[in-house]
Amino acid sequence: MSDYMVAEREQNLAELAYTQIKRMILEKKLPSGMSVVEGRLADYLDISRTPVREALMRLAAEDLLVKQGSRSFAVRNVSATEFFQAVHIREILESEAIALSFERLDRAVLAELRRDIVELGKTPDQTAAQWQLDDRLHRMFPRVSGNGVLLRTIDELRTLTRLCEVTYPLGRVPSSTTEHLAIVDALLAGDRDAARAAMVTHLRNVAADCMDILRGG
Repeated sequence: MSDYMVAEREQNLAELAYTQIKRMILEKKLPSGMSVVEGRLADYLDISRTPVREALMRLAAEDLLVKQGSRSFAVRNVSATEFFQAVHIREILESEAIALSFERLDRAVLAELRRDIVELGKTPDQTAAQWQLDDRLHRMFPRVSGNGVLLRTIDELRTLTRLCEVTYPLGRVPSSTTEHLAIVDALLAGDRDAARAAMVTHLRNVAADCMDILRGG
């Protein structure tokens, strides 16, 4: 095997490791504060240590991990202040993403998304499928808008708030289902302003529920 092919294979494995570890963090399989050891992850993922090390360094650069030692990291803890600041910025950017994408949204895609929201809403527990659906809805608007900077910024903010949400489970599946449906139904009705308002309401409710938990409510 040529050096080029070896390098390409290592790069592909590093991308695979990055994707899998990030998903484990965001789906609470690796909760905030938990130690992440390179060797154990390599064994678990059945990937050599070099691509796992590259993935961990990349996740640390994205502030998902903090370095603990020469070969270990910990999943980052997000402060309440950071969480509320991020949600506030998300209100502004994600409502704007709806406005920018409004004319480009596919009604068939929206209808399919609505069916999935209803179906997954029948299960009150926060599952991996629920997290993936949440990603699908919130990323759709900046992605369809065609604004790559907007998509990357929203992704970064959502990652930050997700870290806090998996640390303090909000039990919001029923509420999120109702709020997500309000967004999609407004779009299906052709009401851009109502969809923007529904997005802001959804994010403010997330922040309010998190505040209740932090206060011991």
